[in-house]
Amino acid sequence: MTIGIVSTGIYLPQNKMTSRELAALSNIPEDIIRQKMGIYEKSIPGEHDHTVQMGIWAAQDALKKAHIEPKDIDVVIYMGEEHKEYPLWTASIKMQEELGAVNAWAFDVQLRCGTTIMALKVAKSLMAADNSINTILIAGGYRNVDFINYSNPRTRFMYNLAAGGGAILLQKNYVKNQLLEADIMTDGSFSEDVVVPVGGTKTPLTPFHLTERLYQLDVLDPIGMKERLEQKSLSNFLKVIRSSLSKSGYSEEQLSYLAMLHMKRSAHDYILAELCLQPEQSIYLQDYGHIGQIDQILSLQLALEQNRIQAGDIVTFVSAGIGYVWGAITIRWG
Repeated sequence: MTIGIVSTGIYLPQNKMTSRELAALSNIPEDIIRQKMGIYEKSIPGEHDHTVQMGIWAAQDALKKAHIEPKDIDVVIYMGEEHKEYPLWTASIKMQEELGAVNAWAFDVQLRCGTTIMALKVAKSLMAADNSINTILIAGGYRNVDFINYSNPRTRFMYNLAAGGGAILLQKNYVKNQLLEADIMTDGSFSEDVVVPVGGTKTPLTPFHLTERLYQLDVLDPIGMKERLEQKSLSNFLKVIRSSLSKSGYSEEQLSYLAMLHMKRSAHDYILAELCLQPEQSIYLQDYGHIGQIDQILSLQLALEQNRIQAGDIVTFVSAGIGYVWGAITIRWG
């Protein structure tokens, strides 16, 4: 049995924040934002760019490309963010309804910016375990940029957060673009380092929290987190990439393209160098920002549009997310 990627879909808001605008908001020199943080511009949500809605638009894009009818979808998996139209809501069922996937059942999954890779692993397992599941749509949106306070230096590493939607359509026994093996690591020692500190059951939201701009992402122990994370993060990136390739029957020397999340430029370049990859074997998302778990789908779609991926190429998605999670999954393209 094979599981193949039939198509992908992307939705990007028309609104942009430029490096100049970000510099003015953060009081960081523009050349630092462009060269070190790697942000030339990024997508930000407009009035109608709600989280789940962006996922629906991306899913419609994927379905159109694949010439697949929504009624032929067996399962809809929402892999977008918890920050969405309503605070308590099953987003996948809304997506199912809006898309017309009348024969599907639906559920949500969440692993921060590692969700797409986890959702692909879950989808593959579902297809292997259930003979009635032949087509799965994975889709979602992201706009955690709403939680960024550009005057808070503790969250500087998240100033690249952006907005958009992405989708992947999978089919069982589809002979092209075979989904291979994943590797995922989580480290609970970082589980409460990056949070929105108010608005949950521990500290219910009050008008004071809103006026004082406390209902935003923050880092509770910035010095400790930096010291601990720098020791692990880049090595864990490499570990999950190599493990995913090995589980799939390939070595890192056979890797053709790495679909990587947006991060600071030096870290991106370090990962490529350690894997002996050339710059053209990945795309640095300096004109998009970090759209959470959508980054890998965007990178793949851009690479296909630019003819950077050919039939027979080995492609690996890699991600990391607060919590902390690192994940990778490998695809044999074509």
